[in-house]
Amino acid sequence: MPRPGRGPLALGPVPGSLALGGTGVAALLLDRPEAIGAACALLLAVVLRAPPSRRRPYLVGALGAGASVLVLSPFLASEGFRVLWAGPVVPVLGALDVTREELVIAAVNGGRLTAVALAFSAYALLVDHDRLLGALGFARRSALTAVLATRLVPTLERDAAALREAVRGRGVSVRGLRGHARLVSPLVAGSLERALNLAEAMEARGFGRAGRTRLPQPPWSRLDAAAVVGALVFLVGAVWL
Repeated sequence: MPRPGRGPLALGPVPGSLALGGTGVAALLLDRPEAIGAACALLLAVVLRAPPSRRRPYLVGALGAGASVLVLSPFLASEGFRVLWAGPVVPVLGALDVTREELVIAAVNGGRLTAVALAFSAYALLVDHDRLLGALGFARRSALTAVLATRLVPTLERDAAALREAVRGRGVSVRGLRGHARLVSPLVAGSLERALNLAEAMEARGFGRAGRTRLPQPPWSRLDAAAVVGALVFLVGAVWL
């Protein structure tokens, strides 16, 4: 059984966010493909702790974006002289040669993009955003904006699933790009209505006034401290490598 407020990540909201953010930033600073690959593997293992039905679109987006950079970048760049494949000459683009240097650069950039996307995916899927906001004692307005923006993706995901089930119950199947495009209008309308309801609820509860109360937070565990220290060491190592 996970401790209260921890969920599948097995970390508190604050140390979990710090660990994921530190790992993502470290991946951006690294320039060695093997080190970036290790960061991607670690973040992928974390994302896989989420339920399969929820993690699939995040994995497709993160891995697809990184794979696109890896495949397309060597053909659009012109770096290095050790040619591995001599392609045709295309007007405007020039010779579509693939060199070893271009593959290394593509692997680095694709890995960085994948690592950042996986870090965000783990944050959106596994971190308890309500407890994260309640644990922050400073910059609460900025933190609230960031948390609400982050929760937009999983909220739209749940709304889209509910709409698909409702439409399916009426005998209409939602398939393909055209079918899913029909869900855009009700999703936008529902988001606007939810924003108004949230603003009214915050005003009714006195958000921003003095004398507010805070939800009690569980103390940091050894795993929390170890995760934050590990991410910090990884970040410092990325700066010096």
